[in-house]
Amino acid sequence: MTEQPEQNLRDQIAAAIRDNDVILFMKGTPEQPMCGFSARTSAALQSLPVEFAAVDVLPDPRIRQELSSLSNWPTIPQLFVRGELVGGADIVAEMYESGQLAEVLGVEGGGGPAPAAEEPSGPAPIQIENRLS
Repeated sequence: MTEQPEQNLRDQIAAAIRDNDVILFMKGTPEQPMCGFSARTSAALQSLPVEFAAVDVLPDPRIRQELSSLSNWPTIPQLFVRGELVGGADIVAEMYESGQLAEVLGVEGGGGPAPAAEEPSGPAPIQIENRLS
């Protein structure tokens, strides 16, 4: 009986990944991250000239569980670009520092130390309504 709601939630997560070129599943929001890893990852994205959607996984623990089942990645945050999992905080930070993140996103920028979480300079992230609960 409980399988139907989880499948529906999984379908909604898959649709969010499919429908947004760049989407970050994180703890909190880009404006108010709730952990340092999410703060670092959203700051790296915000420092680049790219729009991205963000989903807060904290309101419903099932989001995190279903997302991890879909991606085979156990930790949050998780960054997806054009439907493909890029990785979590450490991978995104390394890619930012090498300039590879900007390359994957198809934008100019990046390289050098990852930006501090308090200094976003790119376009504001797109906040998608969290209907995943």
